[in-house]
Formats: sequence, C-alpha cells, structure tokens
Amino acid sequence: MAEVIALNTQYVGIGAGGSVPMLARVSFIDYRGHVVYDKFVVPSQAVVNYRTSSTGLQPQDLTGPDAVSFSDAQAMAAHLLRGRIVVGHSLWLDLQVLGISHPACDTRDVGLYLPFRSALKTPNQVIGLQTLVWQLMRRKIQANHHNPVENARAAMDLFRSHEAEYVFLPPPILDPYSHIHV
Repeated sequence: MAEVIALNTQYVGIGAGGSVPMLARVSFIDYRGHVVYDKFVVPSQAVVNYRTSSTGLQPQDLTGPDAVSFSDAQAMAAHLLRGRIVVGHSLWLDLQVLGISHPACDTRDVGLYLPFRSALKTPNQVIGLQTLVWQLMRRKIQANHHNPVENARAAMDLFRSHEAEYVFLPPPILDPYSHIHV
C-alpha cells in the first residue's frame, strides 16, 4: 500500500469582490497526525478579502519570514503527493487552489465517502468536515477559525477509522466490451 498523507489548505480572496480563491496556507499531515509541511504563502496578487472571520488570517501572516512563494509551495505539494494516497475533505478545492492534479484512484475524500454520508442520512450531499468529525467522532474542530493542520488531522482520523474499507474496496470492474451487443 502506498504511503498516506493528509492535505488541507486555506485561501484568501482576490479579484472582484474577493471571489477568486488564492492559496494562503498549505498543510500536510502524516498518517500518525504529525505535521509534515505547514507554510503560509506570499500572495502573488492583491488580496481583496483575507476571510479573517473564518480563517483567522492576517496580512502579516502571509508576509512573515516563514512565508514561501506560491511556486515553492506548489512544488513542495507536488513532491509530497507524488506516489502517495492523499486524504482530505473537498480535496478538489485544495488541489485546484494549489494548481496541481492527483490521480483520483489515489485520493480519499472523507466528504465524498458514501458510508459517512449514509451514516448521517445524507447520501446525496457532501457534509462539512466539522459536522462529520462531530457526528462520527464526537470531537469538536474549528472552534475559533478554520485551521488547516487541525482539518488535515481530522480528515486523517476519519480515514483511519475506516481504513480497511477505504483502502481495500475492490476497484469497479469495467468491461470494455459492454457496449457491444451480439
């Protein structure tokens, strides 16, 4: 089995009304919950909305001595993901804001995992991470702000709680000749 790593990001708003997301922080957690990488990202464009009420981000967070460029954060993320299974919640958003792709067969998105959604009687919608963690683990997260380290750790904990089913589900059998009728 490939090594497993959890990912979560924070973003700020750029563009008209701050509606376009731009990476502000990226965090990776290993299988045991230890921080592998956690960096603020220097904005490459003017930030319109820091989303401080939900992120807790301040302008100085993104310009401090430990902040890295977007290209450095993107390169490190690509390196950390290569050959690994990535765990997270709404991973498509994290990957999009990072500007990278990852094979779907190597992603484990706890927000899309049907047994979790079915357990909460909402099989047709993605449930927020905060709700999933509370309902399935009786643990509170995001008490003050969205914290990508805490969120990545929570996603990994959810994954670990059902790892056997997650990892060992047989892949769907695809018949390349199913469209041919004799």
